[in-house]
Amino acid sequence: MAVYTDVTTDDLARFLSGYDIGELLSYKGIAEGVENSNFLVHTSAGNFILTLYEKRVAEADLPFFIALMEHLAARGINCPQPVKNKQGGMLGRVAGRPAAIVTFLDGLWMRRPNASHCAGVGEALAKLHLAGGDFGMQRRNALSIEAWRPLYETARTRGDSVRPGLCADIAAELDVLDTCWPSNLPHGVIHADLFPDNVFFLGDNLSGLIDFYFACTDMLAYDVAICLNAWCFEPDHSYNVTKGRALLKAYARVRALSAAEREALPVLARGAAMRFLLTRLVDWLAVPEGALVKPKDPLEYYRKLRFHQSVRSVADYGFE
Repeated sequence: MAVYTDVTTDDLARFLSGYDIGELLSYKGIAEGVENSNFLVHTSAGNFILTLYEKRVAEADLPFFIALMEHLAARGINCPQPVKNKQGGMLGRVAGRPAAIVTFLDGLWMRRPNASHCAGVGEALAKLHLAGGDFGMQRRNALSIEAWRPLYETARTRGDSVRPGLCADIAAELDVLDTCWPSNLPHGVIHADLFPDNVFFLGDNLSGLIDFYFACTDMLAYDVAICLNAWCFEPDHSYNVTKGRALLKAYARVRALSAAEREALPVLARGAAMRFLLTRLVDWLAVPEGALVKPKDPLEYYRKLRFHQSVRSVADYGFE
């Protein structure tokens, strides 16, 4: 989440007048993340989130995201629900941007997750994958392997300013991934961005999942690999096998990984690290001027990639 587009009080009040959610009392920007503009909106009926869609989110994809959140909630996944306006629609425009109002979820995200939190994420991810099994829409993963070389080319001329030799290392890794990236694993709806700031907890209990704007149709095990990257490394970028074991065991209790998925996990983890290394690198080099957002360090995922390159078997991730 972030704020790239400002919204005036008059514009917001005019937009909200099309909804039955009370009178506007206050609102504030949410200055986290790197994608959409988000505001916490407080009305006489309660709290809501206003999202203005920017940057990598294509307007044509919005019906997929909106329908997916409705579908998952109907199957027991606690996630934000799009609020319908007085005409029954769920999308509008504010400040020239496509926009939607969604329900507010209680909870806090964990800045220092422990193994118990990782287990909660593993269980929730598996439930999400099963709940999405009968979702009728599909969306191509626009940030899968086909997008990585174009992202690299965007950053190539300035990438070594972040770390000497970084671009050569990325190019070499892309060559490896091109030769061994799997394609025949089980596919379905994946979240594709289930980082700690997209998972809320009340105490030690997971209370909800948010930010479905990278969700797509892709390999389910790739979503697991993204979560291992996002949840199971320490601040010094060392892999915590206890956290990894907790996440994987909790996932498997709900949805068992096939032998092929387990075998592919190291390369999927390398690919997930590459995806976030590249998007963070591009953002680091080109954050929009005036955005209330601090770009995330791409070298975090370079260091994680180096770990995955050293993995000898899936046991290194915590498989028993």
